[in-house]
Amino acid sequence: MADRPVALVTGATRGLGNAIARALSPTHQLIIAGRSEEAVTRVCAEYEGALGLVADLNNEAQTTRAVCDALERSGRLDVLINNAGVGWKASIEDTPRSQWRDILETNLIAVADLTRLCLPMLRKSHGTVIMVNSGAGIRIYPGDAAYTVSKWALRSFTECLRESERGRIRVVSLHPGRIDTDMQVHMQRQAGRPYRAEEHMRAADVAATIRMAVDLPSSTNLDEIHMRTTEMPL
Repeated sequence: MADRPVALVTGATRGLGNAIARALSPTHQLIIAGRSEEAVTRVCAEYEGALGLVADLNNEAQTTRAVCDALERSGRLDVLINNAGVGWKASIEDTPRSQWRDILETNLIAVADLTRLCLPMLRKSHGTVIMVNSGAGIRIYPGDAAYTVSKWALRSFTECLRESERGRIRVVSLHPGRIDTDMQVHMQRQAGRPYRAEEHMRAADVAATIRMAVDLPSSTNLDEIHMRTTEMPL
């Protein structure tokens, strides 16, 4: 496994993250990141040579220890997929300060800090960072105020990272629409709407797009990718 490029995927135990890990597994050694040790161990067992990274990414000390340990074991890092995130449907008047903190901590601060920890190895490999953002990072959804703000902030961070690392690291911002995952089931339930899987993109199709961005020659970067369902917007 030593000659294979290494990809770290956050939120890789389910949903889109799991589909991304599956898409990269034929050619990459995987670092499977998640909160649950049981889930991380289960997913790692599916892929030869996969390494586990168990941490609550909102916990700075825990994340630092887990990331440093995983990178020491892998010895290299070629791809970082920042996929982990949370969604919340609530208007501004219905979003308390604690909810703003939780969403910004998960969707922005934890991503920025994890990326910082990985930069030295990514620079060494001239690697690729892919930020899984959202359609809410390019459009305004007042009914998802905190989520929308967190994703616009993540887009800004991504652009700062891309320009500061251009020529050393490729940085891709992916903005998918609704994906058939547990998070969308939860968000549609919050909105009081029935969930219909056929109105959502398949996680495997979004993962295939990420795979395409990773596979491009090193001289080429897809700065921003927008994906939407073919259904009418909800």
